[in-house]
Amino acid sequence: MDSGSWQGGEATVVRTRHLAGDLRSEVVRPAALGAVLVAAGVAALVAGAWLTVPFYPVPLTMQTLAVLVVGGLLGPKLGVAAVTSYLALGLCGAPVFHGGIGGPAVLLGPTGGYLIGFLPAALLMGVVARWATSLGSSRSAPVRRIALLAVGALLAEIAIYATGVPWLAVTFTGGSVGRAIALGVTPYLLGDLLKMAVAIGAVASGARALDRWGRLPF
Repeated sequence: MDSGSWQGGEATVVRTRHLAGDLRSEVVRPAALGAVLVAAGVAALVAGAWLTVPFYPVPLTMQTLAVLVVGGLLGPKLGVAAVTSYLALGLCGAPVFHGGIGGPAVLLGPTGGYLIGFLPAALLMGVVARWATSLGSSRSAPVRRIALLAVGALLAEIAIYATGVPWLAVTFTGGSVGRAIALGVTPYLLGDLLKMAVAIGAVASGARALDRWGRLPF
């Protein structure tokens, strides 16, 4: 083999290694960012659970706010991944549920339905937030974006109650849906409206910042 052929072959190997390194970076960096975002989502859910007012049988927490923000900023895929990870931690006994408790008894108890409802809530909020970010930059886009996020927040809240109230009726009120609504919905409506408003503002401003930095994950 002459020196020209050898040098050409060496250059090809170097280019191939560079391409392989670039490919690994393109795969690893989004995966690492996704893992960091999921971990941040779990941390937000835990913090929301620990901020508790001990109502009974359903405590007042900041978790619904956290779920809306996590779903809205992480999108449907990573948002659901964060909620799933959070529920898995609690199921394994980590003190991540309201009041710093954990274990399967919480999911089987009166609040279990609400916790499971976080999954469709994060999914719905994430899907709607993704639509909202695709509205462009027309003059009406900000208003339409807020309106869409409000719809997403409302759908997410409905999803939480749709699973929480029947489970509360089964586990606590002897099958009475009316009493379950009186205990598990009515006292929380005003607080939920306030948390929805905060979540909509947080998602709208947070999504703009992430998009500006090129870190919006959907």
